[in-house]
Amino acid sequence: MNQKAIRFNQPDPDTIPAEIAALGDIISTFAYPEQKQLSACYQKIVKYSQRRIEILNMLTDSLSQMRLDSKLLLFDLDITREERDRAIAQLEEREW
Repeated sequence: MNQKAIRFNQPDPDTIPAEIAALGDIISTFAYPEQKQLSACYQKIVKYSQRRIEILNMLTDSLSQMRLDSKLLLFDLDITREERDRAIAQLEEREW
């Protein structure tokens, strides 16, 4: 699952939310000492935000796969029940 999947209606993990980008713009207007201190914190916030989006996308993918697996398991269960019922019917026909 290391390759990136194309997602629709979901943010790209490489982009940052507008609010965080606005914060970066505000930090860039500060004087050098304060800007240096805040830039380190800002970079951590960007990193954490991207990681959160990445985790959310992985969870979404996992839930989608789980839904598909559940549907396949229910389908297999229905087919197995039908096969069982047919086998029981054939056994009952042979006994008479």
